[in-house]
Amino acid sequence: MHNFSGLFGRLPVVHAQAPGRVNLIGEHTDYNGGFVLPTAIPQHTRVELAQRLDHVVRAWSTSVPLTAPRSYTLGQEKHTSSWLDYIQGLTSIFRSEGHALMGFDIRIESSVPLGSGLSSSASLTVALQRALREEFLLRLDDVTIARISQRVENEFVGAQVGIMDPMAASLADQGTALFLDARNLEFERVPLPAGAELVVVNSGVAHRNAAGDYNTRRRECEQACALLGVSQLRDVSVADLSRLDTLPEPLRSRARHVVTENDRVVESVAAMRAGDLDRLGKLFFASHASMRDDYKVSIPEIDSMVELGRAEPDVYGARLTGGGFGGSIVMLARAGTGRAVAQRIARIYDEQSGFRSNILVPAV
Repeated sequence: MHNFSGLFGRLPVVHAQAPGRVNLIGEHTDYNGGFVLPTAIPQHTRVELAQRLDHVVRAWSTSVPLTAPRSYTLGQEKHTSSWLDYIQGLTSIFRSEGHALMGFDIRIESSVPLGSGLSSSASLTVALQRALREEFLLRLDDVTIARISQRVENEFVGAQVGIMDPMAASLADQGTALFLDARNLEFERVPLPAGAELVVVNSGVAHRNAAGDYNTRRRECEQACALLGVSQLRDVSVADLSRLDTLPEPLRSRARHVVTENDRVVESVAAMRAGDLDRLGKLFFASHASMRDDYKVSIPEIDSMVELGRAEPDVYGARLTGGGFGGSIVMLARAGTGRAVAQRIARIYDEQSGFRSNILVPAV
């Protein structure tokens, strides 16, 4: 039996969860101090937890259904290049920050597909922190939880991700988009536009944030900043695009994506508030083109899926969402058409690509 009592011989004490997220627009801007616009999706990571009387952590996940739980001792966390590193990184940081922890048993169950560009890792670390906060009476607010989740990825897992994913997992909901300033973490919840619905389709091509390409993009942005004499690319506006002409390639293209993407986020918020779905859809397509051509994080399968969306009369816009190199697309469709649109696109895509797509939103 792989329920909690079957794994650990007792009942869980604490239950907690956190959602995955889809980023509507604003990709690779958060670690450049820019703007992002994510929203929560129905898929969640759920954890069950019970404290132990020693310093051993035992963990089991439905995503990697091993016969027996994995285990380690608090204070002896070691990098393993596996899913256990998200838990080890979290307990290592907690202890370094002076939070008193005992060992615990934990069962993890997630409906957020791994490698889908929908932030399965942030969903896990936020859900786990919520459970630990309750069980060990830790003083952690929602923004602090997001910051710690980012540190787990940066310092222990080795993925130099920005703050968007954990902020979305910790603070976003399904009815609004989280308009977030990644520089100062100020945020506003903007209602999703009436007359449209979101569609999210996983391409079936998985990615890994810790892979070299993602970290390479971050280094390229830092190199561009050094040559431009700015602390972050957020400090360059679309009015200053000519400054980028002094940069060598590929730094010029990388910086151009970030600068124009920040502007697209701000324009998208204005379009949402005005209910201008046509404008919002065009911004989606423009964002994808920038990710494909300037930032070069798309792949042919994702491009094909976006073009299938473009051919649909009920689709306002479509784009790659998440870090790239696989994952999912997000589309804005006419209200009431999302499921049918997603099914048509998925069927054609599967036939053409040989991959098996998965419709995540609208949820069944």
